[in-house]
Amino acid sequence: MMRTILALAVLLAPPLLSADADRIPDEALSAGTFTIARTDESAYAEPATVLDYKQRKSFDMGRGHFHRRWVVFAGVNGDWGLGPTFVADRCDVCHARAGRGAPPAAADRQLRSMIVRLSVPGTDERGTPRPDPNYGDQFQNDSLQGRTADDAYSTEPVPPEADLYLEWKSRTIAFADGDTVELREPRLRIEKLRFGPLGPGAMTSVRNAQPLIGLGLLEAIPEETLLAIAQQQVEEGIRGRPNRVWDAVHGRQALGRFGWKANQPSLKQQIAAAAIGDMGVTSELFPEQNCPPVQALCLDETPGAPRELIDNDWVEMEFWLQGLAVPARRATADPRFVRGAAVFVEAKCAVCHVPELRTAARVPHLPQLANQTIRAYTDLLLHDMGDELADGRPEFAAGPRDWRTPPLWGLGLSRTVNGSTALLHDGRARTIVEAILWHGGEATPARERFRSLPKSDRDNLLFYLESI
Repeated sequence: MMRTILALAVLLAPPLLSADADRIPDEALSAGTFTIARTDESAYAEPATVLDYKQRKSFDMGRGHFHRRWVVFAGVNGDWGLGPTFVADRCDVCHARAGRGAPPAAADRQLRSMIVRLSVPGTDERGTPRPDPNYGDQFQNDSLQGRTADDAYSTEPVPPEADLYLEWKSRTIAFADGDTVELREPRLRIEKLRFGPLGPGAMTSVRNAQPLIGLGLLEAIPEETLLAIAQQQVEEGIRGRPNRVWDAVHGRQALGRFGWKANQPSLKQQIAAAAIGDMGVTSELFPEQNCPPVQALCLDETPGAPRELIDNDWVEMEFWLQGLAVPARRATADPRFVRGAAVFVEAKCAVCHVPELRTAARVPHLPQLANQTIRAYTDLLLHDMGDELADGRPEFAAGPRDWRTPPLWGLGLSRTVNGSTALLHDGRARTIVEAILWHGGEATPARERFRSLPKSDRDNLLFYLESI
């Protein structure tokens, strides 16, 4: 009987499809054995097929936590610990289907899949930006207001800190052949500051949610590889630099890898920081609620638990991110792809968007991540992108004009995944063309090469970028 049950369990278990990457041509592999042949709305959210059965169970548990709603009182509708103030009540509000966020569709709609970072001049002894005295290090534009049966509060409804909107200023830019493109630049509009004015010299930075594919592979790139790339870039007149940030997990400075300014050193810390910053969910790493002293009702609110993101759930969410696969490159034999790849190199795009990286020889927490050749198109380094993209806000070693090179893999599937094509840190670019034309600073020569290309080569380059 037991053998029958075990045989049935194996039969009904989700297929591992460990040979999936073997069926994909080498030139189409984006992430080694972590490559999957998906082009539908699930292309960003599937596990690597090389995960074994036990790992797949951990992956599925982590995926459940990612989609799980946080509420005021635990129950069938969610986990206990939301707020008191927050941006969203679950991870997939901002990262729908593990994809990117998007600006509001209209000027009278608030930011929902975007955040606004906040600080005043200066740092603490660890180099961390100083939070605003009344609003902390990130605006919370939602709060516990009794809107559903799950929401409750100990005294009065806790108000959101502010209402956040975007307005747009547009201009037109021309290519060498006369074609034109409209570029738009966001202006943050802050209304109803409920706890007084911002601190002196307050700096804000709008940040769009980024796709989550392949993060485990990026975490597995040796630091030495990234430092060597920075050295090589000097010969090209490019000054890529690592960000050095505070690693709260290990209590030391470390190389930053994640976030728009490479301000997070690990996926473990990224999860905990997003939990407290975006949802008001505490953890062992960040045990204090987002309640500056002036926010009395926030301070009075009964906490969900001493540590709302429990360690086991935290580990499973981390494993989910580490185990996410990357969709395969497409149309690699198409002449447009071949020519576009050549233009990508000729225009010097590949200096920062490095086409190939290799993961470490040993990755103890997930051995399958080791020795993978990946095509992520990033160097994970900071680059000066010029005044037009500057947010004016430093973060550790990242200056006001510095941004980490974002990965490009899976770029052409973003619209299919969740409808968003919003690119760059504040979502200003609606297309790849707009994103390129916003490049400044160190990237100015590459941008100008792109502007000077004949239309046929521009089209080939775009075909390539949408296929990788």
